[in-house]
Amino acid sequence: MPTALITGATAGIGAAFARRLAADGFTLVLVSRDELRLAERAEDLKRRYGVAVETLPADLATDQGLTAVEARIGEGVDLLVNNAGFAHPGGFLETPVEDERRMLKLHCEAVLRLTLAALPGMKARGRGGVINVASVAAFFTRGTYSASKAWVVNFSASAATEVGHPRVKVMALCPGFVRTEFHERAGMDPSDIPGFLWLKADAVADAAMRDLALGKLVSVPDLRYKAIVAVGKLIPHNLTALVSARIGR
Repeated sequence: MPTALITGATAGIGAAFARRLAADGFTLVLVSRDELRLAERAEDLKRRYGVAVETLPADLATDQGLTAVEARIGEGVDLLVNNAGFAHPGGFLETPVEDERRMLKLHCEAVLRLTLAALPGMKARGRGGVINVASVAAFFTRGTYSASKAWVVNFSASAATEVGHPRVKVMALCPGFVRTEFHERAGMDPSDIPGFLWLKADAVADAAMRDLALGKLVSVPDLRYKAIVAVGKLIPHNLTALVSARIGR
């Protein structure tokens, strides 16, 4: 059975990937800071899908957590989903620099290190995939969050090109608003977001797996967000920055 390792696997998009991959028969390695929720999620997946599920409690914003997950990846995984992430409740100028550094460590250094831990083994075996969860925010300008997600998109495309093997794929996943715990944890009020802009986490995971199989470097689930990204690319940066500032995060 192929093995998939998913970070941020206890809720939202990470949990949706866990369900999708369990249904596909993957053996799962679930990574999260919350040991209790990891155990609960693992038991639920085992009962529902009859697959083997391993849990690995780790804080990927720390060197200790990253080293532990790197070691597990080194034992062999066929699919890596770098999904763990968060946002700040305030803007860039209102956020302590240590909080910003923690975000960059999780969104950038963790993605870098875990991808690099996975690719040599995948290339040696001649198969494998890495999905790095970014955001539609990567194509706009709004604080450290969007900047870090832009890095994920650029890095993923670069890694996909450099790996040089047709059966080893690296892709950035860029969803829009998804109904998860993300906004609540970030102290955001999502009530002003129009209902038609919300995506379901399971649909995002399905779209990602389809686009990975097609060999896409960047996956933007849903036609609505494909259109938003396409328009955003045509607008000058100073205008997109103004619009982003007016709309908020």
